[in-house]
Amino acid sequence: MTREQALKSYTLDGAYAEFEENFKGSIEVGKAADFTVFDKNIMEIAEDEILQTKVQLTVVGGKVVFSRK
Repeated sequence: MTREQALKSYTLDGAYAEFEENFKGSIEVGKAADFTVFDKNIMEIAEDEILQTKVQLTVVGGKVVFSRK
C-alpha cells in the first residue's frame, strides 16, 4: 500500500464506509475538523524518517487540543 492509499483509506474511504463522506473524510468548509500537523511532510520524506517526526498541532472538533508552542 502506498502512502497515498493509506491516507485515503483512513480519511475519505473510512468516511465513505460510515456513510459520512458529506460530514468528514476531507478538510473542507462545513466538515468536521480533526487533524494533526507534523514537523515534516510524511508524504514526501524517506520511509525511515517517518517515525522520527514530531506532532506540532492537533485539532479535534475544530479546536486545538495540542500545540507544541
